Amino acid sequence: MIGRDGEGEADARARACLTAVVPPGDPWVGEMLADHGADRVWAELTAGAPPPTVSSAVEADPITRDRLRRRWERWSLRAAAVDADALLSASAEAGIRFVVPGDPEWPGRLEALDLPGGGRSHGLWVRGRGDLRNLCLRSVAVVGARAATAYGEHVASELSYDLAARSVVVVSGGAYGIDGAAHRAAHAVGDTVVVLACGLDVDYPKGHAGLFADVVRSGVLVSERPVGAAPRAPDFLVRNRLIAALTPGTVVVEAGRRSGALNTASHAVEMHRTLMAVPGPVTSAMSVGCHILLRDWQAGCVTCADDVVAQVVPLDDEPPGPGPLRVAADLDPETARVLEAVPRAGAGTATIAAHSGATLGQAMRSLGLLAAAGYVERCATGWRIPR
Repeated sequence: MIGRDGEGEADARARACLTAVVPPGDPWVGEMLADHGADRVWAELTAGAPPPTVSSAVEADPITRDRLRRRWERWSLRAAAVDADALLSASAEAGIRFVVPGDPEWPGRLEALDLPGGGRSHGLWVRGRGDLRNLCLRSVAVVGARAATAYGEHVASELSYDLAARSVVVVSGGAYGIDGAAHRAAHAVGDTVVVLACGLDVDYPKGHAGLFADVVRSGVLVSERPVGAAPRAPDFLVRNRLIAALTPGTVVVEAGRRSGALNTASHAVEMHRTLMAVPGPVTSAMSVGCHILLRDWQAGCVTCADDVVAQVVPLDDEPPGPGPLRVAADLDPETARVLEAVPRAGAGTATIAAHSGATLGQAMRSLGLLAAAGYVERCATGWRIPR
């Protein structure tokens, strides 16, 4: 919560508490937050007061209105048991921070969730040394089946490794199969973002505990669920909308006819993101979903990192070959000053901001652009000039 004013602190605190009570992406509560602010919504919820009205026509239907009010009453009972100080303290002890709209680390692409039916996020719990917003500036979602075949895991690994080598951050859901193969390959050479459906102190699946511990050293783990929250079946589908929203494009490597990866693909289409799919053997049940996307959803056919980059990265921003992206145009004065303030040995964002004369928010934005261009990189102390 560092760096926020009093009003922003109260809003973030209320949003953090809401994650412990209200299901992620609830559209009704999302409208309340937009119309009345999180502080008021949480205050009325804990007081057992009636829910604030929203501008949507959803409350015009008596049956729907009664159903929503019953949900509000259940949430109110849960809210009474939430200890905000304990929640935030437990999160901080686990190395988990809370990011809300308006924070420097909040990814701008999540504005897509503000559209009708998008499922606004109350806020994001983040763990890791990476900066979520900066990591998502140049990223691609790589998703697929948990029951992946050897072919699917091979393609996901090769694709993700080559993308990471070109400074493209791979975003996925941390599950077994395609997700795990994508994260491991990307982390071997670059950064990756793991979007989970549980609290970030809960290793789910347990077999990926080591992978998650490795990722936080340079990338991030992300969730809409608070510490201690075990995953529930609906949370995985709700989580998928975040994966699609954080990136400009989604690649489905392998998917059965009813795979959850198709749910991520549908969110990508709804948000007008680039949808891509990898073709597979016609004899494999794990290729059916990808072939449906290619045939009926007009997904782009991709077989390698070059194909993916060609569809999601503007040609003017594309480097001639593997390696960090370099910009040809001169840097704007503010970004140039921030770059000059970055020591080769590394320094924290606040130190760089002070030395450059920029605000903390301006420095973070400039560092994100410089990182995407390959001029700076993350290190143990913050940011440094690449060796």
